[in-house]
Amino acid sequence: MREMPAVQYVVEGGRKLSGTIRPSGNKNAALPIVAAALISENPVHLDNVPHIRDIETLIELLQSVGAVVEWTGQNSLKIEAKTLVASDLDANLCAKIRASILLAAPLLARCGEVRLPPPGGDVIGRRRLDTHFLALEQLGAKLDHEGGLLKVTVKGGFKGADVFLDEPSVTATENALVAAVAAKGRTILRNAASEPHVQDLGVFLQALGGQIEGLGTNKITIEGGRSLGKNEVSHTIGPGHIEVGSFIGLAAVTKSELRIQDAGIEHLRSTRMGFERLGIICEVEGDDLIVPAKQTLKIQSDLGDHVPKLEDQPWPAFPADTMSIAIVTATQCEGMIMMHEKMFESRLFFVDKLIGMGAKIVLCDPHRAIVAGPSKLRGATLDSPDIRAGMALLIAALCAEGRSIINNVGQIERGYERIDDRLRALGANVERVADRRK
Repeated sequence: MREMPAVQYVVEGGRKLSGTIRPSGNKNAALPIVAAALISENPVHLDNVPHIRDIETLIELLQSVGAVVEWTGQNSLKIEAKTLVASDLDANLCAKIRASILLAAPLLARCGEVRLPPPGGDVIGRRRLDTHFLALEQLGAKLDHEGGLLKVTVKGGFKGADVFLDEPSVTATENALVAAVAAKGRTILRNAASEPHVQDLGVFLQALGGQIEGLGTNKITIEGGRSLGKNEVSHTIGPGHIEVGSFIGLAAVTKSELRIQDAGIEHLRSTRMGFERLGIICEVEGDDLIVPAKQTLKIQSDLGDHVPKLEDQPWPAFPADTMSIAIVTATQCEGMIMMHEKMFESRLFFVDKLIGMGAKIVLCDPHRAIVAGPSKLRGATLDSPDIRAGMALLIAALCAEGRSIINNVGQIERGYERIDDRLRALGANVERVADRRK
């Protein structure tokens, strides 16, 4: 396995940006779709795949079980899984990404067994695996612990069932959806996640021949047992709505006008509403979203002039992965707001880095922070703790006065493709250099 050299971003903040930027394909759709390609024995062609570290790691995992995977363009993949082997998945690779758990359903459908090391990913709090296996067990799988690995088997293939997910977990819904498409008979998934990336996976499975109803709702019905992937299939990954949210925040804090091209407008209602609460109004022009330079940046108080709250919730409410961006944005807005991160108890711990830059933030507990603004941020040396907080810190550095150095940017690059190049194209002063601490 090739290790990437450690790099830093050196950022000179305080510059206005301008121009057009296009969001990459949705990382959280690309990962389950790449994994689900294993249920087809015939070639699968995927376009608009973000060329990021998490995808590269998942590709190595697919190759380790016998799939042939190649980049046919900058953002195009060809996957052919004619013959698969049910070997133990590489523990080092699995430790790098949480998406390794998404290989459970397709490998069980094709091979009947899989041994899974613990998955990795962002350290943003407790992220349960129980929902995955409770769902797979209801579809006929059996779970055992064997030498530190999770051994999962299914004899005679998955069988349709009426499945209630004990929480609307995105990745558990995705695993269950793939298993249900391969199962014999009807499956009903209740309390299912409905995020855009779950919908995108469902559309891909339909292209393979799956019969699915209810995508975008919390009740999905699947008629399984159909022949899947009889012919070559092509699918285009939708735009990343979290990346669009990142660019809205970037434009607002740098007081810049940006056009976000092919933004996936239909999936931005809650994101736009959340930023409107911070005094940021976006304009829609066809498939593009425009963030004008002139914004009030004034937090909208609740009725009675009470302190407002911005909170994340399961889709279609404000996305949890946009919360870090919204917190940085709020530091540049006039007024006070409570930010309530309900899903991950470690996600807000990055705010101490913003406080060190001059932000006025009180961390009430692991889930709530009060932000008062506007604050004049100053450059600092920072460490990226996870993908979304890392991007939030990069945005903070771009609006701060002076120079910032961001370490551990491999975390950012797990989720944002060539972000330094794309920001420079907008006029940002971001330099990607070898880690000077080495």
